[in-house]
Amino acid sequence: MMLLCIFLPACKETEPTAERFTEYSFDYFDTVTTVTGYALSREEFDETAKNIFAELEEYHRLFTIYHRFEGMENLRTVNELSGGAHRTVTVDKRIIDMLIYAKEMYSLTNGKMNVAMGSVLSIWHEYRTEGADDPGNAELPPMERLRAAAEHTDIDAVVIDEENSTVTLTDPKMTLDVGAIAKGYAVEMVARALEERGISGYVINVGGNVRTVGEKPDGTKWTVGIENPQGGDDYLAYLSLAGESIVTSGSYQRYYIVDGKRYHHIIDPETLMPAEGFVSVSVLTKNSATGDALSTALFCMSLEDGMALVESLDGVEAHWVFDDGTRFVSSGWENFTVAQ
Repeated sequence: MMLLCIFLPACKETEPTAERFTEYSFDYFDTVTTVTGYALSREEFDETAKNIFAELEEYHRLFTIYHRFEGMENLRTVNELSGGAHRTVTVDKRIIDMLIYAKEMYSLTNGKMNVAMGSVLSIWHEYRTEGADDPGNAELPPMERLRAAAEHTDIDAVVIDEENSTVTLTDPKMTLDVGAIAKGYAVEMVARALEERGISGYVINVGGNVRTVGEKPDGTKWTVGIENPQGGDDYLAYLSLAGESIVTSGSYQRYYIVDGKRYHHIIDPETLMPAEGFVSVSVLTKNSATGDALSTALFCMSLEDGMALVESLDGVEAHWVFDDGTRFVSSGWENFTVAQ
């Protein structure tokens, strides 16, 4: 008995330790997706990552306005005309839920985030693409054409029948563009699915829409850096997150140049031109969909109006960077920052 008591502790197996793994994809939402997480084996991590990518692929296929898929009604088919009018389209509930949330964000931001802006944004997309392909002949869209398109951006013309899961655009010249919310919404839904399965210790990053899922296995939080929009390897701030998201909208990645001036992709619904003043706006919140929508909306607001909106919302913080590098943060931002 004495020998048994002496040797039993030495025979006790060491508990397996979770390791950190990372996987990448370039297939969804026209950007890079990174999944980082802790698992007891590569096989366990790969299984979780495979599920994450599969769910993101479904959201990508549902929310895209550029591609149709056989046997699927998505936002591309919602935008299409049939006999000169939009038809009533029966869609997946995930589209219904996202559009309902987008309407809520429209109201919250006083129209600064408007998924019914497709008619205007498609013109800018056309000129930006042509200008990037042929810089010597890059031009700005004619303002009269933009104003005419803006007549067809009324969010009330997006009619949603939640019970029957249908969407109808009652204005034949209207199209949807969900670029200001789709990535964040998809990331949020995928993260919630992980949480519902009891999976923790992961970070999902879809083109800068970052959502943390719980803490690391040792109980510490994730450190996430805010990219410097003016270039360089340094970060403007480091945040300590566990279950929160951080989303940044910026003017420094998607743009083209006309007569020596940059014109980026974030269009102010009032001016119908690229919003001016900021180079980046980052929003920290629990909900990545909210962060995505707000980062776009705040980019199109004055600092005063944007700050007032952020301070009125529980659990939302923001970080603004002006063209000259000046930075402003909301009152609770520093509660999440850490020194490096």
